[in-house]
Amino acid sequence: MKTQSRLILLVGIAALVAACQSPAPAPTAAPTPAATFAPTATSAPTQPPTATKPSTTAAPTAVTSKQGGTFVIVAGTDPGHLNPAISTSGALHFSAGSLYNGLVALDKDFKPQPELADSWMITDDGKTYTFKLHPGVKWHDGKPFTSADVKFTFENLLLKFHARTQTGVAPVLDKIETPDDLTVVFRFKTPYAPLLQQLNVIEAPILPKHVYQVGGEPQNHPANLKPIGTGPFKFVEYKKGQQVVLERNREYFKSGLPYFDKLIFSIIPDTATALIAFERGEVDYVSVPGSDVERISKLPGVIVERSPAGSGGSFCVQTIIPNHQRAPLDKLPVRQALNLAIDRQRMVQQVLFNQGRAARGPMATTAWYFDSTLPTFEYNAAKANQLLDSAGLAKGADGFRFKLTAVFPNTVAKMAEVLKENFAQIGVNVELKIVDFNEANQTVFIKRGFDLGYASYCNGPDPEIGVRRAYDSTNIKAVLFSNGAAYKNPMVDELFARGVAETNRVQRVAIYAELQKILVNDLPYFWLYESEGAYAHRNTINDVRPWTSSLAEYAWSSK
Repeated sequence: MKTQSRLILLVGIAALVAACQSPAPAPTAAPTPAATFAPTATSAPTQPPTATKPSTTAAPTAVTSKQGGTFVIVAGTDPGHLNPAISTSGALHFSAGSLYNGLVALDKDFKPQPELADSWMITDDGKTYTFKLHPGVKWHDGKPFTSADVKFTFENLLLKFHARTQTGVAPVLDKIETPDDLTVVFRFKTPYAPLLQQLNVIEAPILPKHVYQVGGEPQNHPANLKPIGTGPFKFVEYKKGQQVVLERNREYFKSGLPYFDKLIFSIIPDTATALIAFERGEVDYVSVPGSDVERISKLPGVIVERSPAGSGGSFCVQTIIPNHQRAPLDKLPVRQALNLAIDRQRMVQQVLFNQGRAARGPMATTAWYFDSTLPTFEYNAAKANQLLDSAGLAKGADGFRFKLTAVFPNTVAKMAEVLKENFAQIGVNVELKIVDFNEANQTVFIKRGFDLGYASYCNGPDPEIGVRRAYDSTNIKAVLFSNGAAYKNPMVDELFARGVAETNRVQRVAIYAELQKILVNDLPYFWLYESEGAYAHRNTINDVRPWTSSLAEYAWSSK
């Protein structure tokens, strides 16, 4: 059997870190014993980390932190509930990630680190993964965490409701075994390279069996609103539309963590209101739109940092979803015309304020699996009009060829207006229905009541994480952030299956390059842009980790 470091080599991790770092080569070091969990030191750092972009008032130096305090974080969207095992919603994970753990954690370079699992081993054929769990971990209600919780979470929650885990792991997983309370064995039908990247708290949060095996279906379980986890913070209160309050887990298995006594996620959907609250000192951490980065970075006592905009530090490809189950969007020439009509550079400038880049396909341009030979998308309204004329979709007396209903969340209202103007230039009338984030997702993915929808399909450190779910035909189902377009192509399904079973990274790159060319030709979606994030916090708040789903686990205050 092979140990943890050998497993990292097999997976072929690439760094997909903030903004534009190039992919890291696969490790070549000789195998070493799998790492045993080392508790975090009980004392806090003696000096705050260096900020990406400090304000005019420098952060204090050589200050010893103290345990305690309250950290108030702006959540731009209500999470809806606090069960991250049944949804890939970034808004949900942002608030709920601090309540749970995964078997592993991913560092800033996406390298797996021990968490609920102390160590792991795989067989030479890449089909069997064995995890040794950390002893003595307790749920927030005092019950012991065991391997039974891992098996239950996968079989009853993740494999059924989590769009990325369901699409990637479920088709190739044979069974999960629990030979004892501290051992979990995953057996696959074929080699499965990306597993470790799918076991952190974002991709596979572990939930308590003793809670969820009774009390109702997972989607409507009472514990979704009063959660019990193993994470650094414990649930106190959730007031919809107002706040989520968490308190320090004093029996956390990582000794000395967390530092803050309380976390408050203040739900403020309006960006301007959120920034005013930050400027007044009412909140400590806020996402900053590109139009306000320069102004906020000049505030005294403030630090602005940049990070990829997706959960877990992944880049998100902001995507328009055409419903292939409705005419005329089921016709390729129509989708080609609509794609030609989209002015992506205008969106980058006017929507992102150049805080991102135009998309070039379904996979993020910074990912190791991106095909750099793909051309940029052409913006050509004249050619788009010609295509629609040739398709027999003539303009009527009102100047429009047909009407499309677009159901978009209020978080992308500005993008929606640009898109409406773009499509009007080719005689397509877009009726915008701008609704609450959760309502938009329900309408598009569950009720299927739309012509055009929207999703932020975040790409993880492997194509299995975030990409496959949107294109695999087996994922056309009423699951949030799944194959919302209802796109079907047997060759695409086959290439995804080949890619996940291939352990040679060079061969995997070739497979995904072929796959991307097919997708760009088929245009199952309209890929708009890849956004970056900017975040502001007080310079007395240290070691915030926005690339994780538990951004405050290591955070501390020097005030």
